[in-house]
Amino acid sequence: MILVSKYIVPKGYVGVTIFPFVFLKYKALKEDVVLLNHEKIHLKQQLELLIIPFFVIYSFEFLIRLLQYKRWSLAYRNISFEREAYFQEAQLDYLKYRRLYSFLKYL
Repeated sequence: MILVSKYIVPKGYVGVTIFPFVFLKYKALKEDVVLLNHEKIHLKQQLELLIIPFFVIYSFEFLIRLLQYKRWSLAYRNISFEREAYFQEAQLDYLKYRRLYSFLKYL
């Protein structure tokens, strides 16, 4: 389910996914198929890790990356879940052939 809320989406971002919702900052973003594919990849990642563990691992990896890169944006971009989503977001059929735990290739 796609919802629009400029208050839920953090500053500096245009979308956030919290299963089963995709929150977008602006209504016009509902037409951005690449962004929506990126967020759908996150939905799949969250489902395969049973949601709560996804957020625990995501947060832990972010902290490790922050120590490693010392820059918020660089740490965020290098989280394995984000690397998979950014790398595959333009492949609109990616979710049709994506294997379980594919984010592990991006660690």
